[in-house]
Parts: sequence; structure tokens; C-alpha cells
Amino acid sequence: MKNKNYFILLVLFLSALQIKAQYSFDNVLYGAAYYHEYMPYERLDEDIRLMKRAGLTVVRVGESAWGVFEPQEGNFEFEWMDRILDKMHAAGIKVILGTPTYSIPAWLAYKHPEVLAEHAKGNKAYYGIRQNMNFTNPTYQFYCERIIRKMLERYAQHPAVIGYQVDNETEARGVNNRDYFFGFRNYIKQKFNNDLNLLAKEWGLNYWGMNINTWEEFYRRDGVTSPSYKNEWERYNRKEVADFLNWQCDLVNEYKRKDQFVTHCFMPDFHNIDQVESFKQMQYPAINVYHDVQDKQDGQRIAYAGDFVRTVADNNYIVMETNAQGIGWDARTQFPPYDNQLRQNVYAHYASGANMVEYWHWSTLHYGQETYWRGVLGHDLQPNRIYKEFTTTAKELERIGSHIANLKKKNRAAILYSHDSYHALGFMPYTYKSNYPIDMVHKALYFQNIETDIIPCDKTTDFSGYDMLVIPPLYVATDQLLLAIDEFVQSGGHVVMMHKSGYCNEHSAVRATLAPGPLRKACGFHYQEFSTIGDLSLKDNPFQLEGKNQISDWYEFLIPETATPLAYAEHPFFGKWPVVTENKYGKGKLTYIGAYPSQELLNAIVRKAAIHAGIISSESDVFPIIQRSGINKAGKAIRYFFNYSSESKEITHNYPTSKELISGKTVKEGDHVTLPPWGVLIMEVY
Repeated sequence: MKNKNYFILLVLFLSALQIKAQYSFDNVLYGAAYYHEYMPYERLDEDIRLMKRAGLTVVRVGESAWGVFEPQEGNFEFEWMDRILDKMHAAGIKVILGTPTYSIPAWLAYKHPEVLAEHAKGNKAYYGIRQNMNFTNPTYQFYCERIIRKMLERYAQHPAVIGYQVDNETEARGVNNRDYFFGFRNYIKQKFNNDLNLLAKEWGLNYWGMNINTWEEFYRRDGVTSPSYKNEWERYNRKEVADFLNWQCDLVNEYKRKDQFVTHCFMPDFHNIDQVESFKQMQYPAINVYHDVQDKQDGQRIAYAGDFVRTVADNNYIVMETNAQGIGWDARTQFPPYDNQLRQNVYAHYASGANMVEYWHWSTLHYGQETYWRGVLGHDLQPNRIYKEFTTTAKELERIGSHIANLKKKNRAAILYSHDSYHALGFMPYTYKSNYPIDMVHKALYFQNIETDIIPCDKTTDFSGYDMLVIPPLYVATDQLLLAIDEFVQSGGHVVMMHKSGYCNEHSAVRATLAPGPLRKACGFHYQEFSTIGDLSLKDNPFQLEGKNQISDWYEFLIPETATPLAYAEHPFFGKWPVVTENKYGKGKLTYIGAYPSQELLNAIVRKAAIHAGIISSESDVFPIIQRSGINKAGKAIRYFFNYSSESKEITHNYPTSKELISGKTVKEGDHVTLPPWGVLIMEVY
């Protein structure tokens, strides 16, 4: 018995050590991607001197350097990176090392042209740009594995390296090679249990006589018009990307230390990736966020990206790339930030749950496609206005970073995001605007200070942790998902739902029943007709809008059963049918918008629902004052206040007595506080 107890204690002790050994952000990190291999002259020591002076704490290196690591097949040169890592470590700068697989060396394309991607209708990718390969090609993966293993064998134990980025901004990239198609065909065979009759039924292949009798007849993606086929192709793309990233994670995990993490930098245009599957092995997923500045700076794109990646990861995340100055593949979009905007954006990332912010990149390139995608340093490589603001921000973070790291949120509102609906509405568009206006939905919440999560609804039907759901057009959905929404409302939840929801099943086939199908009871109406429309006003301005009291593009002829009409169109024909309805159902309520609303109208509808749900009050601040909040690792409430304008704004601090972290001042409940132009205040409750 003693030996058994000893063994149990030993296992628990070792498990505790393993948990403790995971990389932990005791403080936020602040840095930039660094490319010594791009420099026009030797300046590693000078760059590190400037980094240290500025307060930079982390760099990412190596993700674009396969051709430098392996200039000829099998000829590996690592000494140049040895020197970078050694000097960074000596300076106390942490390093994230990238696997360099998104940009292949010239010799690989020359010797093995089969690794290059083929796109629709036989269009082939050529060498001379990055991300031009078929990422599932076995030859490509053979050489990927070799360079990854060589790098990890050499650097896994290097004390500077805190983590690894696998690949870079990965998505399917339109790959349509023959072997990729064969993989898709096998995927379909498995999904439909090798049953061609079932496939024909679900996809409606009798239409135009396109039914197939053998799997050899299964046709390529190129000429396909079937929405069912096209949506399944997109699902396969997402699966293959997740498999590729998890394969690289598996390789890295063979070598990495327990105190190192694995990540990948996703783009916030997240429609082409299965984030849930891709994140499985990533303790801290990363995201690249590029956004407007100057007079268009509002923080919404930063929040939008953070709200998604934080929710899917169920953890904090890191920002691997964001803009320091003007960005673009040419010189037409050179908009450097105004004074204090760089600093404001950094805190906006941390306010969304980021633990690290890195710029792309440390210094601006002197050649190549991204010559005008500017870094912290400009083309002269000298300290400048941006460097000075970086330094100011870094010095603040040295003092307060531990208070804002690992910010946790418990939001009461969520947006349901549907990969399938995004693609299906793109294949069968109904407007010349965004067919899947999730960004519009997020703005309706963000600009009214309703913090939100963004949930990929193809991965969960448990919404019990929320009080309100806002749903962009849920055009493609399973019965199970729609019934979960029904149950959410019955149980006391509040839903704001947009047009075209519930119309198609999971195969992108229209349901052969009265719309909105399984949502009919929760919505409290049905409809049989719809129409394309121009701009129409709402009769009597029911939401008292000062802006656009308008709908456009699409109109569903809603016939209320238990729903209460909230708005009608000002029109002799369309005005017969309500365009906005509200249905009390069980303990909850569902508000439905049967047309494409203006941003102002959507804002008003969302605000009404949020007030009714008790999430905000009618006196809550709105843009340009933005609030973001959470709980820090010490268990204290943190609240950010941002002023997204060029004028000072006075706010009332309607919260318990707090310490403003940057200034150190005490702010009591009811105090009036001034936010400077493009300013930020960070309150920590005592």
C-alpha cells in the first residue's frame, strides 16, 4: 500500500511539474518580426541595441527563410541563425521560431514542379511568389518534414526560443491538383458511406441529369455549379488545412521543450480554416491583424479578430503581426498612424485578451513585393516617430504588463458564425453587398459597448453560457443546430436573427417545408415569398433613428403567427408584411429581421434586445468611447476606456474605486475623467 501511495504521489508531482513547465505569460510581450537576412548591410548588434533601448521583449524569426537555411538541396546552413539566437538570448530578448514552409526554395520548384499548385481550370502556379504549392503533395511534405526536423534538432534546446510558429497564414489557396481532387473524392466516399444513391439524393444530382453511377465518374471541381458540391469542397479545404497544421504540430512536439508553445498565425478573414481543429495543439493561437488608422481608426477590426480567436481557443492568444506604419504591396495605401494611435492599438489588443503584440516588422524592406509594408524603422533604419512611440508604450508595459496579462472574459452576448452559410451565400448571392454580414453584426455590438464572443456554430450547439445570441444569415444549418437555438430561446435567451436563416439544410439544399423550417415556432411566423428590393424606409421610423431608417436588397413576406410586428416598410405593396418581428417564446424572445438592414437600423435592434436582456442600460456609452473589460490573473476587474477621436472626451467612471494603471491615480465611482485624443485609460478595481 505504501508503494502504491508513493507511486500516486509521484505521478501527481510529475503532472504538476508538467503543468508548471508549460509556457506562462507572467507579463505581456511586445516586439516585432525580425529579418537579419534581409538587411542591406551587417547591423545585428545595432538592431539589438535599438531593440533593448526601446524595450522590445520578443521577436519572431525564420518563417520565410527556407531558401537561406537550405540554399541547395541537402546543403543546410544554420550558422547565421545561431548567431541571431545567441545574441538575442544574451540581450534577454525572447524568440519565436517559424517553420519556413510557406515559401519554398527555388531548387525545390525546379527539381519537383509537381509540388506547385494547380488552380481552377488548369491554371498553374509559378515560382516567384510565396504560398504557391500544393500543401498536401507528398514530395512537398517530405522536404517540409526534413527542414523542420533539422531546425528543431538544432534549436529546440536553445534558451532564447520560447515557442514555434508552424507555417504562415495557411489556407487552401485554391489548390485543385489532381491528387488533391482524389483526396476529396475519398472524403466524399467516406462521408456518404460509399453510397452513390445517398449522395445523389442529398445533392439533388438528378438535376440536369448529373447523377453518377461509379466513383470514377465523380467529376472535378472546375465546372461544378452544384451548391452542395461546392460547400462540401470548402469543408474539405478546411479539413485539409487543419490536418496540415496538426501534422506540423506533431513534428514540433517531438522536439519542443515543455516550457515552449506551438502556434500558427491565422488571418482574421477566417472563413477558409477550421479553427477548432487547427487550434487543438496550440496553447496560444496567433492572429495577424491589419486595420485602418488615422481618421478611420476605431479598434473594431482588432476586437473582431480577438473576439473570434479568443473564443475558439478558450484561452488567451498572441498577435504575431500588426501594422506599425503604412501597409500594402504597393505605395497606394501609405497611412501611418497619428500620434498615440500606435500605443492605443497595442492596448486594444491586450484588452481583447492578447498576451503579445508584434509588428510586421522591425525594419522596412529595401526590395521585394513588400517594400512599402513599413516596419517600426523606416528605410533609413534610424529611430523615428514610430520608434519613439514604441519606446513609450514598452516602458509603460514594463510597469503594468503583469496587471493586464492573461485577461479573462465572461461575455453575456455571442455571435453565431457559420462557415457553411458564408460560403453558400457566396455561391448563391442575393445582394451586391456582403452576403454574410458578420462584420456588420460585430459592429452593431462593438460600437455600443456590448462585448461579445464569436462562436463557430458548426462545432457546438451549447449556448447555455450566454444571455443573447446575434445571428447573421444562418442560411445553411442542421436541424440539430436550429432546434438548439429554439431551446435557447425557450429557456430564457434573447436572439436577434437576420434574414434567410433556416432556409437550407446542411447539404445546402432548400428545406421542403414552410420557411423558416425548424425555426418556425421560435420565430413565430412563416413565409412563402420574398423579393429583391431597392432602398426602402421603415414606416413611422419605429426605432427613432437619426441616420438611415432603411432596409434594402431583400424582403421576406413574413406572416405572423405568434410574433409581434415591430416595423413595416413604407411601401404600397411590401408594406403589407412586417419586416422586423419580435416573438415571446417560452421564457425568452426572438427578434427577426426579414430584410437587409442599414447599419444604423441593426444597431438599434441589437441595442433594444441587449437592454431587454439586461446586458447594457439605455445610458451606456457608445462610440467613440469604447470600453473593454475582464478579470486579470490576480482576480481583479480590469476595465479599458478608449477614445477613438481627435478630441478630448470626458467620461463618468460608474464603477467601484479603481487605480488607473498607467498614471497610478485613484479614480472613485462617479468621478469625471478626461480621455485625451486617441487615448486610453486602464482601471484596476482595488
